[in-house]
Amino acid sequence: MMARSKYVLALLTFVTIGMIIGSLFQLAFIRQLEEPSGTSHWENDNEAALLRLGYVKPEILSWSPRVILFHNFLSTEECDYLKAVARPRLEISTVVDTKTGKGMKSEVRTSSGMFISSEERKYPIIQAIEKRISVFSQVPAENGELIQVLRYEQNQYYRAHHDYFSDTFNIKRGGQRVATMLMYLSDDVEGGETYFPMAGSGECSCGGKMVKGLCVKPNKGDAILFWSMGLNGETDPKSLHGGCSVLKGEKWSATKWMRQKTII
Repeated sequence: MMARSKYVLALLTFVTIGMIIGSLFQLAFIRQLEEPSGTSHWENDNEAALLRLGYVKPEILSWSPRVILFHNFLSTEECDYLKAVARPRLEISTVVDTKTGKGMKSEVRTSSGMFISSEERKYPIIQAIEKRISVFSQVPAENGELIQVLRYEQNQYYRAHHDYFSDTFNIKRGGQRVATMLMYLSDDVEGGETYFPMAGSGECSCGGKMVKGLCVKPNKGDAILFWSMGLNGETDPKSLHGGCSVLKGEKWSATKWMRQKTII
């Protein structure tokens, strides 16, 4: 009986050690897949490189409104490219006139910006960014508006607003805006957080002031995806958001708005 017990104990010990070793090998394998540096099975996969698999790390910040932070969404080269293209073409930012659909100056928004042109949209680096946005948002690329690049200098801001339209004029070409991908292009910025006052129940720092809600600090290469429409197909009032005042440095960002249908 004792010999049998020793045999069972030895067998259980062997199985347990085998499971531990197997788990360690599995963790090492997963680690290798996720590790940005070093060799991975994606190294010769052009599609994986385009999507930055192994680099982009999603983090859910809020379910209501839906806000997802993508770490390392853009490479350093992509961030610098967008800034270089935009810098000589910056103009005072405008907001959309609900009656005419045209841009108009407003104290609500004090940044400067420009739009990537339809011709520039054909460039490989822009196509790569747009493909990545489409895959991670699951919204077809043809439903996206032109990328807008923005620069916020000291004391500049964008007051809280919704990205969805409240009029019928602006939804004629492409329908309602359903989601936004906001990409950060610069580091070393104090303030300039993206602020969601109706997300969460905690407090955060917005331009040096403590406020209720969720604040996302600008970090070069990161991007936030947030949805202006809920799962029920209705516009989501909780998607209210704004850009906090920049206290020091320059905040550069690029925005991609996505519609319900192909933009005409």
